Amino acid sequence: MHFVPRVFLATAMLATLAFTSLTFSNSSQAQQAKELGKPYAEFGEYKAFFSVFNSSFIPPEVAQAYKLVRAKDRALVNIAILKGNAIAGSAGTVSGTYTNLLQQTKTLEFAQIKEQNATYYLAPLRFTSEDILRFDITVQPAGSEAPHSFSFSRKMQKD
Repeated sequence: MHFVPRVFLATAMLATLAFTSLTFSNSSQAQQAKELGKPYAEFGEYKAFFSVFNSSFIPPEVAQAYKLVRAKDRALVNIAILKGNAIAGSAGTVSGTYTNLLQQTKTLEFAQIKEQNATYYLAPLRFTSEDILRFDITVQPAGSEAPHSFSFSRKMQKD
Protein backbone atom coordinates (compact mmCIF):
# COMPACT_ATOMS: atom_id res chain seq x y z
CA MET A 1 0.00 0.00 0.00
CA HIS A 2 3.05 2.30 0.19
CA PHE A 3 2.94 2.83 -3.59
CA VAL A 4 -0.42 4.62 -3.44
CA PRO A 5 0.82 8.05 -2.26
CA ARG A 6 3.70 8.10 -4.74
CA VAL A 7 1.35 7.15 -7.58
CA PHE A 8 -0.99 9.95 -6.56
CA LEU A 9 1.78 12.55 -6.31
CA ALA A 10 3.16 11.52 -9.69
CA THR A 11 -0.33 11.78 -11.21
CA ALA A 12 -0.83 15.22 -9.67
CA MET A 13 2.51 16.54 -10.87
CA LEU A 14 1.92 15.24 -14.40
CA ALA A 15 -1.45 16.95 -14.39
CA THR A 16 0.25 20.14 -13.23
CA LEU A 17 2.52 20.09 -16.25
CA ALA A 18 -0.18 19.02 -18.68
CA PHE A 19 -2.87 21.57 -17.77
CA THR A 20 -1.15 24.91 -17.37
CA SER A 21 -3.06 28.06 -18.36
CA LEU A 22 -2.53 30.96 -16.00
CA THR A 23 -3.21 34.56 -15.21
CA PHE A 24 -1.73 36.53 -12.33
CA SER A 25 -2.68 39.77 -10.62
CA ASN A 26 0.82 41.19 -11.25
CA SER A 27 1.10 41.85 -14.99
CA SER A 28 4.91 41.46 -15.18
CA GLN A 29 4.65 38.15 -13.33
CA ALA A 30 1.84 37.16 -15.70
CA GLN A 31 3.94 37.92 -18.78
CA GLN A 32 6.93 36.03 -17.39
CA ALA A 33 4.77 33.05 -16.45
CA LYS A 34 3.13 32.93 -19.88
CA GLU A 35 6.48 33.17 -21.67
CA LEU A 36 8.04 30.41 -19.63
CA GLY A 37 4.89 28.29 -19.24
CA LYS A 38 5.29 28.13 -15.47
CA PRO A 39 2.73 26.15 -13.50
CA TYR A 40 3.58 28.10 -10.35
CA ALA A 41 3.56 31.50 -8.68
CA GLU A 42 6.76 32.83 -7.05
CA PHE A 43 6.92 34.73 -3.77
CA GLY A 44 10.51 35.46 -2.75
CA GLU A 45 12.06 32.15 -1.75
CA TYR A 46 8.77 30.25 -2.18
CA LYS A 47 6.93 28.79 -5.16
CA ALA A 48 3.31 27.67 -5.13
CA PHE A 49 2.79 25.00 -7.79
CA PHE A 50 -0.80 24.53 -8.91
CA SER A 51 -2.87 22.32 -11.14
CA VAL A 52 -6.48 21.43 -11.78
CA PHE A 53 -7.26 18.03 -13.23
CA ASN A 54 -10.22 15.76 -13.76
CA SER A 55 -10.64 13.27 -10.94
CA SER A 56 -11.06 10.45 -13.46
CA PHE A 57 -7.27 10.68 -14.05
CA ILE A 58 -6.72 9.25 -10.58
CA PRO A 59 -6.33 5.47 -10.50
CA PRO A 60 -9.28 3.81 -8.69
CA GLU A 61 -7.09 2.41 -5.88
CA VAL A 62 -5.66 5.88 -5.15
CA ALA A 63 -9.13 7.45 -5.14
CA GLN A 64 -10.31 4.79 -2.73
CA ALA A 65 -7.31 5.26 -0.42
CA TYR A 66 -7.91 9.03 -0.19
CA LYS A 67 -11.72 8.83 -0.32
CA LEU A 68 -11.88 10.88 -3.54
CA VAL A 69 -14.78 10.77 -5.97
CA ARG A 70 -13.84 9.85 -9.54
CA ALA A 71 -16.30 11.32 -12.05
CA LYS A 72 -16.30 13.21 -15.33
CA ASP A 73 -17.81 16.30 -13.67
CA ARG A 74 -15.36 16.35 -10.75
CA ALA A 75 -11.92 17.90 -10.58
CA LEU A 76 -9.18 18.42 -8.01
CA VAL A 77 -7.20 21.58 -7.36
CA ASN A 78 -3.67 20.64 -6.31
CA ILE A 79 -1.37 23.15 -4.55
CA ALA A 80 2.19 22.45 -3.39
CA ILE A 81 4.33 25.03 -1.57
CA LEU A 82 8.06 24.68 -2.19
CA LYS A 83 10.87 26.60 -0.52
CA GLY A 84 14.04 27.39 -2.45
CA ASN A 85 15.16 24.51 -4.64
CA ALA A 86 13.21 21.89 -2.70
CA ILE A 87 11.59 19.16 -4.77
CA ALA A 88 8.93 18.24 -2.20
CA GLY A 89 6.07 20.40 -0.97
CA SER A 90 6.16 21.81 2.54
CA ALA A 91 3.52 22.70 5.12
CA GLY A 92 1.54 25.90 5.22
CA THR A 93 -1.98 27.21 4.94
CA VAL A 94 -3.93 27.14 1.67
CA SER A 95 -7.34 28.64 0.95
CA GLY A 96 -9.19 29.75 -2.11
CA THR A 97 -12.30 30.20 -4.19
CA TYR A 98 -13.34 29.61 -7.77
CA THR A 99 -15.70 31.68 -9.89
CA ASN A 100 -17.54 30.69 -13.07
CA LEU A 101 -18.52 32.90 -16.01
CA LEU A 102 -21.83 33.76 -14.31
CA GLN A 103 -19.78 35.23 -11.42
CA GLN A 104 -20.93 32.50 -9.02
CA THR A 105 -18.19 32.01 -6.44
CA LYS A 106 -17.62 28.89 -4.33
CA THR A 107 -15.12 28.23 -1.58
CA LEU A 108 -12.50 25.53 -2.05
CA GLU A 109 -11.98 23.23 0.92
CA PHE A 110 -8.37 22.09 0.88
CA ALA A 111 -7.22 18.93 2.62
CA GLN A 112 -3.58 18.55 3.58
CA ILE A 113 -1.96 15.41 2.16
CA LYS A 114 1.29 14.28 3.79
CA GLU A 115 3.49 11.69 2.13
CA GLN A 116 6.88 10.77 3.54
CA ASN A 117 8.77 14.07 3.01
CA ALA A 118 6.15 15.92 0.93
CA THR A 119 3.06 17.92 1.80
CA TYR A 120 0.49 19.21 -0.67
CA TYR A 121 -3.13 20.36 -0.63
CA LEU A 122 -6.15 19.09 -2.56
CA ALA A 123 -9.62 20.58 -2.98
CA PRO A 124 -12.42 18.84 -4.89
CA LEU A 125 -14.91 20.68 -7.08
CA ARG A 126 -17.80 19.99 -9.46
CA PHE A 127 -18.11 21.63 -12.84
CA THR A 128 -20.19 21.59 -15.99
CA SER A 129 -18.60 20.89 -19.34
CA GLU A 130 -16.91 23.84 -21.01
CA ASP A 131 -16.88 25.89 -17.77
CA ILE A 132 -14.16 28.50 -17.58
CA LEU A 133 -13.24 28.86 -13.93
CA ARG A 134 -11.11 31.53 -12.28
CA PHE A 135 -9.25 30.36 -9.18
CA ASP A 136 -8.14 32.81 -6.48
CA ILE A 137 -5.69 31.11 -4.13
CA THR A 138 -3.95 32.30 -0.97
CA VAL A 139 -0.98 30.43 0.48
CA GLN A 140 1.02 31.07 3.63
CA PRO A 141 4.07 28.84 4.02
CA ALA A 142 4.73 27.61 7.56
CA GLY A 143 7.06 30.09 9.23
CA SER A 144 6.22 32.89 6.79
CA GLU A 145 4.77 36.09 8.21
CA ALA A 146 2.63 37.06 5.24
CA PRO A 147 0.15 35.26 2.99
CA HIS A 148 0.59 35.39 -0.79
CA SER A 149 -2.24 35.40 -3.32
CA PHE A 150 -2.41 34.50 -6.99
CA SER A 151 -5.06 33.70 -9.59
CA PHE A 152 -5.29 31.45 -12.61
CA SER A 153 -8.00 30.25 -14.98
CA ARG A 154 -8.91 26.88 -16.44
CA LYS A 155 -11.30 25.75 -19.12
CA MET A 156 -12.89 22.63 -17.70
CA GLN A 157 -13.90 19.71 -19.88
CA LYS A 158 -15.47 16.39 -19.07
CA ASP A 159 -13.07 13.71 -20.23
